[in-house]
Amino acid sequence: MTLNILVFLGSVRISGPPTPARLGQRVALCCAQQLTALQHNVTVIDPLDYDLGASFKPCFSYKAGAAPEPLQQLAELIKAADGFVMVSPEYNHSMSPALANLLNHFGSSLFSYKPSAIVTYSAGQWGGVRAAINMRSFLSELGCLPVSAMIHLPKAQEVLTAEGEYSAGVNASDWDGYFSRTFSQLTWWASAAKQYEQSEGSNLKPGAFTRNPAQRNAPSSS
Repeated sequence: MTLNILVFLGSVRISGPPTPARLGQRVALCCAQQLTALQHNVTVIDPLDYDLGASFKPCFSYKAGAAPEPLQQLAELIKAADGFVMVSPEYNHSMSPALANLLNHFGSSLFSYKPSAIVTYSAGQWGGVRAAINMRSFLSELGCLPVSAMIHLPKAQEVLTAEGEYSAGVNASDWDGYFSRTFSQLTWWASAAKQYEQSEGSNLKPGAFTRNPAQRNAPSSS
């Protein structure tokens, strides 16, 4: 089954050195190439392509059809997607502020019941793994539950070229297998969810918190 997958690039940093500028772009491009090779439709979402404005106002705070065009376009892409790949560096043991800010502009109704995959990277030895812990709870709250397998790229500038391809001397077979472990889980769950919705209808999805945050509250004991 051909899937529509969005790869979110979680960085707006364009400066260097000591590491190459836009290191995360290499990782996002590699993820996109891996999934495209599996015959899926892949779009890389670069936060630099979206003018979010100086003050924070999420897409769902506007009247229907009144959101700024960049927000509305991205909302439609998210709605049409079957799965997501979230690419992030690590900031203070947490996910990228750029990625969190971008995702916070959209409600869980657009992300829910679609799986996600966590991909982290670093210029050093840890591969951004600690950011992944934070990302699990964040993505679960959005409703796009992350699959169990994750991808972590330490010293990403040595593994990937600026075009997202493997650098000379890198064992491509080993890395392909490593990526495949996560992406095979992502596409399995995304295919299963899409087939279920096509056969049973979206009206069978469990209800979301769409009216009031108080819906999350436990019943009163009185």
